[in-house]
Amino acid sequence: MLTADIKAVPKVIERDWSEYFDGFHGAAVVYDVSTMEYGIFNRELALTRRSPCSTFKIISSLIALENRLIDPEHSIRTWSRETFWNEKWNKDIDFKEAFRESCVWYFREVIDEIGQEVMQEELNKLLYGNCDISDWEGRLNTNNNNRALTGFWIESSLAISPKEQTEVMERIFGGDSIYSEETKRQLKEVMLVEHHEGDLSIYGKTGMGKEKGIVVDAWFVGFVEKAEGTLYFCVYLGRTDDKNVSSAVAKEIAIGKVSNYYNIQEEGSMGNIL
Repeated sequence: MLTADIKAVPKVIERDWSEYFDGFHGAAVVYDVSTMEYGIFNRELALTRRSPCSTFKIISSLIALENRLIDPEHSIRTWSRETFWNEKWNKDIDFKEAFRESCVWYFREVIDEIGQEVMQEELNKLLYGNCDISDWEGRLNTNNNNRALTGFWIESSLAISPKEQTEVMERIFGGDSIYSEETKRQLKEVMLVEHHEGDLSIYGKTGMGKEKGIVVDAWFVGFVEKAEGTLYFCVYLGRTDDKNVSSAVAKEIAIGKVSNYYNIQEEGSMGNIL
């Protein structure tokens, strides 16, 4: 017998969003909470687990904030004086700037302070992809052997699919979230990408990984808040030999997609875009 507290299962609808991808090998997932519908482009790839790369900074930030390992207002970490390829990392830096500039050495330190036991527990709670942090040091990464710039989340043991990325976002920010309102507020603050008139806000994080110098994973993961409800999304790009794959392109595709979604929704034909 069905009971009232059994949750309805969201509908999954396959969509042709190839026009947004312009020949890039990629996938997209959009979950509309108000209609409980997943729109999926390139289903096989959308269900394939790949390295999360710097999108994992959402998770490491979440765990550190929830466990009070980071106080955003007093979060400056001291630069080691090692010169990194990204000039914006070559200085003392605080949490907000480290997140927005995707400073790997900063989050390598944060993750080490979280520790393997707590990290494993938290990923298990989130059902985060394969939850595999076995390559804690990141030795499987063929593109980088500098410990300050690698770890299990960068082309290593941890893997997650685009659909799972959207599900994790909903577990963090959705109505059944187990995380404190303060943690979510602080995390949203650093994830804010765009705010538009009409109270439409886009939150997200890019991520990109290489193998032997070639970009093989590029992401933009996040959500949109509007008065009508929340939309969770993930755009993923894989290796495309005749294209310049990057997380910037994934971000551009995602923002174009969700912006178009809301424009069409306001015109009353949202079903055609989701």
